Amino acid sequence: MAARDPGKTRTVALAGHGGSGKTALAEAIAFDAGLTTRMGRVEDGNTVSDFGNEEHKRQISINSSLLTIEHADKLIYLLDCPGYADFIGELRSSMRVVDSTIVVISGVHGVEVQTEMAWEFGEDMKMPMAFFISKMERENADFERTLKEIQDYLSDKAVPLFLPVGKEAAFKGVVDVLRQKAFMYKGDGGKEYQEIDVPPEMADEAAAARETLIERVVEADDDLMMRYLEGEQLSTEELIPALRCSIRERSLFPVIPGASPSNVGIGQLLDAIAEVFPSPLEAQPRVALRGDDEVMVEPDPAGKFSAFCFKVMVDPYVGKLSFIRVFSGSASNENPLYNVSRGEDERVSAFKIMRGKESADTKEVVVGDIVAIPKLHSTVVGDTLGVKGVNYEFPAIQFPKPVFSVAVKPRSRADEDKLANALNKMLEEDQTLHFEKNPETNDSILSGMGDLHLDVMLSKIKERYGVELDTETPKVPYRETIKKSSKAQGKYKKQTGGRGQYGDVHIEFSPLARGEGFQFEDKIVGGVVPKSYIPAVEKGLREAFLKGILAGYPAVDFKASLFFGSYHEVDSSEMAFKIAASLAFKKGMAEASPILLEPIMNVEVVVPEDYLGDVMGDFNSRRGKIMGIDSRGRLQVVKAQAPLAEMFRYAIILRSMTSGRGNFTMELSHYEEVPHDIAKKIIAEAEVQEAEE
Repeated sequence: MAARDPGKTRTVALAGHGGSGKTALAEAIAFDAGLTTRMGRVEDGNTVSDFGNEEHKRQISINSSLLTIEHADKLIYLLDCPGYADFIGELRSSMRVVDSTIVVISGVHGVEVQTEMAWEFGEDMKMPMAFFISKMERENADFERTLKEIQDYLSDKAVPLFLPVGKEAAFKGVVDVLRQKAFMYKGDGGKEYQEIDVPPEMADEAAAARETLIERVVEADDDLMMRYLEGEQLSTEELIPALRCSIRERSLFPVIPGASPSNVGIGQLLDAIAEVFPSPLEAQPRVALRGDDEVMVEPDPAGKFSAFCFKVMVDPYVGKLSFIRVFSGSASNENPLYNVSRGEDERVSAFKIMRGKESADTKEVVVGDIVAIPKLHSTVVGDTLGVKGVNYEFPAIQFPKPVFSVAVKPRSRADEDKLANALNKMLEEDQTLHFEKNPETNDSILSGMGDLHLDVMLSKIKERYGVELDTETPKVPYRETIKKSSKAQGKYKKQTGGRGQYGDVHIEFSPLARGEGFQFEDKIVGGVVPKSYIPAVEKGLREAFLKGILAGYPAVDFKASLFFGSYHEVDSSEMAFKIAASLAFKKGMAEASPILLEPIMNVEVVVPEDYLGDVMGDFNSRRGKIMGIDSRGRLQVVKAQAPLAEMFRYAIILRSMTSGRGNFTMELSHYEEVPHDIAKKIIAEAEVQEAEE
């Protein structure tokens, strides 16, 4: 490995839309840096960064993969992130710990939805970013068109650092804009290239691009700016430090074209990472929290050790691997670490330098390092590791909420016994996966970012833990309420020869506003119902409303006022008054115009403008309401409301409708009355199910 000098470390994430060529780029970088002796292909399932069985089977990236490489005396930690919306949690967590991000954009398809998402993450984190325009050797690839899209829709600070030589199949090299040199390749995937002068036909274009680049760069240095304005020629050696500063300060986002399979431009990208991308020592201080107070953690090699766990992976051979980024100080595996978030010591057997699925042990880590630690006992994603005396925590990663759910049932009793352990392991590894037992419907609900996400998770559960699960559409958690007031008597009288049972209540039921739940009011005067029995009446009502009278769903948003009743000196009991209250509930609710309520969701859909009409039309077919439309660059944001019953498979429909270019988020808004014809079907189905049971 390179010298353990944080100033010579680079931490970079590869982000972008699914299929834009991130894994192919990571493979070419690994090959050029000497990590591998031949380039693998996603289609052949032999790439360094996509090594999981599911990734091989589906030919997509599912997990972020860490490659540790050396180039030009620099140690580069490269995180290849998934591009599909179903695995956006991996992108978010990986970008959280790097010092710069390369957004990979297909030269054929241009800026896409997940391109925008990656860019927004970087904007939120105020991160230095660069753009790699990939697939320049493909038919219909267009550097100028893609550059204009980047400048129009993402940032006008995007400036070419290199220009392509040739188009489509004739793409064979790149021009270094700053140095005014061309690097020509054979295009056969080899590392070798020939350095030549700028081709004559590109001389004017290259000169103009250099002027544009210099105009941006000198903004970072007042002295250079004055000299430039005075007409002085500035040398490349003077401009490189200012370029580094411009990238670090986000006043410039370099753009680099290339073709990964033919390995054109990859060497120049690597050189740029080593030469002008920021080191950990140049990164902004990291925000941490000490109670409610913010603490700025400087990237100081001599400071107290602190690190952040951003990823957990279960390796079939090594076991649990916890991936950490060191934000300050240094540590040795000879000393235990302290989990600040949990208040527990953690023993470290080794720090693992990761190269895809392969690893090498190292005994020490310093600020800037990204390594994996095997078999940590208590550490989970989002935890802060440090040494005793570190009293701050780095904020947890804000993962998106799930948008797709299935109800799961173990296929056998053996599967049921192993399910809890399997789910706990999967939930620890994937923070965008959620599991809950819905008390209203009794469904076991597994939720994630899409059908592909859950399909992958179910396959992993079966492969790793031998648990087979059947899935079905979850039941909708309908609720019941009333539209008018009614009064009802509930009288329970039972004589069995000995002591009997007697309870008598008169209750008024009245509707409440949506969201107000259940209220109980004691209006008894004169002791017609003794105070000792009134809690039993309330308890009887609370037990009764868990199963409403229409279709067995919980009753909500009503008030029950106990205003009269009677009792027996000997036969009355708490149980008798509970039963009387439940009888009054059934009778009173039936006479108060009961209705079904359904959950209405707030939905936000982000799509290219081409698909706007289809999305809006689809919402109309789902009993949805369009609440508004906003523009975000060339993307449209549709804000709508729709019943949950119509949204269970929306992730699949939207992906199909937009060719994978749309995504959405969804959260509960409120409950609304179910239309009469639909309510009749729901009630009829509930009656059939109850009869079968």
